[in-house]
Amino acid sequence: MRWYPKGYGGTRRDPDQVKRDGWHDEGVLAVSIDDHRLTWPERELVRQLGEKLYGPRSDNREAANG
Repeated sequence: MRWYPKGYGGTRRDPDQVKRDGWHDEGVLAVSIDDHRLTWPERELVRQLGEKLYGPRSDNREAANG
C-alpha cells in the first residue's frame, strides 16, 4: 500500500476541469483570448479586461498577423 500526499497520485484533472473548479470554488476565471468557444466581441472584452488589469501583452500578435 502506498501513501501519496494530497494532489499526488490518482488521476490528473484536465486543464478545463481545473479552470471550472477555480471558477466554482474560488470565483477565479481563466480565459484564453484564443478560445474558439468565444465570439469576437467576447474575445475583445477579455482582451480589454486583461489590458486594463495587467497592461498590454508583451507579444503583440496583432502586429504579427497584420
